Amino acid sequence: MNLARFPRIRLGHLPTPLEPMENLSRHLAGPDGGPNLWIKRDDCTGLSTGGNKTRKLEYLMADALAQGADTVITQGATQSNHARQTAAAAAKLGLACHILLEDRTGYTDDAYAQSGNVLLDRLHGASIARFPGGTDMQAQMESMAAELRQAGRKPYVIPGGGSNAVGALGYVNAALELVAQAAEIGLRVDHVVHATGSSGTQAGLVAGLVALNSGIPVLGIGVRAPREKQEANVLALAEKVATHLGLPGIVKAEHVVANCDYVGQGYGLPTEGMVAAVTLLAEKEGILLDPVYSGKGMAGLIDLVRKGHFKKGENVVFVHTGGAVGLFAYPDALGVATDKADA
Repeated sequence: MNLARFPRIRLGHLPTPLEPMENLSRHLAGPDGGPNLWIKRDDCTGLSTGGNKTRKLEYLMADALAQGADTVITQGATQSNHARQTAAAAAKLGLACHILLEDRTGYTDDAYAQSGNVLLDRLHGASIARFPGGTDMQAQMESMAAELRQAGRKPYVIPGGGSNAVGALGYVNAALELVAQAAEIGLRVDHVVHATGSSGTQAGLVAGLVALNSGIPVLGIGVRAPREKQEANVLALAEKVATHLGLPGIVKAEHVVANCDYVGQGYGLPTEGMVAAVTLLAEKEGILLDPVYSGKGMAGLIDLVRKGHFKKGENVVFVHTGGAVGLFAYPDALGVATDKADA
């Protein structure tokens, strides 16, 4: 598996740290002990506060430049981490950037609509267009691309989350990185857990870890779709990634597992478990999660540990997909709008 044959532009601070979460492991251990929890710090990729999309953009932006693009178009929810990192990558590479934001929560308060990722989108110089929930966002991007072509521009359309066979190469590379880091410190990784949404991160990890014959299972904690749909989306993309790598047929249905019990009322809508997980990681490990992805992913991991899903002594790696800037969009939900002393 030779990733060097695919165009790539270095945008991230890689490799990201692989760290033990000793305080959290002790906190969650029952009387008979529990698993050893680790965290892969993809919140530390460096591009505009970091996050998992930077890995994908290294391949997507390289593809855009190879095609002669002068403009990129992408879409996401209002507080999209992907949009923010795309805007930053475009700024770094001197490309124009158009972001289409879909309202998936119905929130209209200024903190949500204008702060967090939206503020950074603008700071990076991207244009923003907003659309109601349920809009065919792919069609809107294609329409904008057609208009730009008529105006003489050369747009490159990036799917939501950067999740296609090109973008997912970033997480094939992350799989290589994780296995190498674990080998260097003599760590046997028994499970990889992360938040799964647009499917690219999980598809890349699955394809990469299977291609390496690592034997490491990946569990995606869903943040949006029901389990059957999420697993189908991930499997379809993982198969495309494997084919893109020149390894068709290596990914099987049994390699793709998602648990979507922690979505709550819907994408981007807070849950008690998310708030508790964000608070616990901040207080026990000094690590900031985000309210949409990693917060719900960690809520799922914590609950599964408490239910005995993982065996004593197993090493579980949580891939932190970043997005902590999104916390500023949810001050009321997180219960931190005022100082504790004022409560």
